[in-house]
Amino acid sequence: MLRQSHTSLFFETRGRGLQDISRPVTEWVAATGIGDGLLTLFIRHTSASLLVQENADPDVRGDLDRFFARLVPDGDALFRHRDEGPDDMPAHVRAALTAVQLSVPVSGRRPALGTWQGIYLWEHRVRPHRRELALHLVGE
Repeated sequence: MLRQSHTSLFFETRGRGLQDISRPVTEWVAATGIGDGLLTLFIRHTSASLLVQENADPDVRGDLDRFFARLVPDGDALFRHRDEGPDDMPAHVRAALTAVQLSVPVSGRRPALGTWQGIYLWEHRVRPHRRELALHLVGE
């Protein structure tokens, strides 16, 4: 019989960058008692995103940040929306180019991530923020 569980997790970011959230997500999945299924994660913000990425070499996360800094620079004259500063619209563009929702299989009461994969919250704003993730797990 299929069961489902849902919750919200909150994270304090340190500002722009990738924050590994694998542990709290994995702990919540285990606590649901659901062994196999599908986990959906959704970030309830328009200037941050979610990513499954390498969890071994921190250079990967730094390289991603540097690439996006070149691709969508803060203060670009192209952007008119600057209500919260020069990083406001670039943060929205960065979120639009990445993902605000992830689907991750669950097996054995754990997210079925690869050996070198982790789940990351990607803060696109320069200042720290409090971010909310909605999690929904369906399975048996």
